[in-house]
Amino acid sequence: MSIAREIEDIARDLIKHQHDHPPVRDLNREVERRLTFADRVADDFSRLIGSWIFVLVQVGIMVIWVGLNALNLIHPWDRYPFLFLNFILSLEAAVWVSVVLMALNRLSDRDRLRAQHDFELDIKAEEELKALMNHLMHQDEILLQIVNRLDRGDREMKRLARRLEQAIESGTEPPAPKTGGAERPPISVPAP
Repeated sequence: MSIAREIEDIARDLIKHQHDHPPVRDLNREVERRLTFADRVADDFSRLIGSWIFVLVQVGIMVIWVGLNALNLIHPWDRYPFLFLNFILSLEAAVWVSVVLMALNRLSDRDRLRAQHDFELDIKAEEELKALMNHLMHQDEILLQIVNRLDRGDREMKRLARRLEQAIESGTEPPAPKTGGAERPPISVPAP
C-alpha cells in the first residue's frame, strides 16, 4: 500500500467523524410566545404586588383611612375598630393572593420547560463528548500507526547503517538492500 493511499484513507476516516446536532432553542422567546393577555396582566400585577411601591401605597392608604376616621376631621364612615377597612383588606388579600398564585403556576411551568431544555442540552453535550472521544481515539490509533511506521523505518535505517559500516570496514561494496514489498518513490531533499 502506498503512502499516498494511506494518507487518503486517513483523511477519509477523519471526514467520517464530523457530526451535526439540532440548534439550541431560545427558551425565553418560546415562553413569551405562549403567554396570553391574562397571563401578562397577572405577571404585571404580581410584579406590582411584590414591590416596595405597593407596600408604601397600601400603608399610606391605611394611615389616611385611620386618620380621617379616628380624628373626626370629616364625617367618619368607618368608626373604630375599622370593620369596613378590615373587610376591604381581606378582599384585597384574597384577590392579590389569587393573582400571585397564577403567576407562580406560570413560573412552575417555565421551570418545567427549563428543566426539559437543560435535559436536551445535557443529551447534546453527551453526544458531542462521545463524538469527540471517538475522534480522539481514532486519532490515537492513527498516531500509533505512524509511530510504529517511524519505529520500523528507524530500525531499518539503523540496520542499513550497520551494514554500511561493516561494508566500509571490510572494504567491500555494500550489498543491495532487500525490499519487502512495493518500492517506495525516491525522496528528494531540497538543497539548503
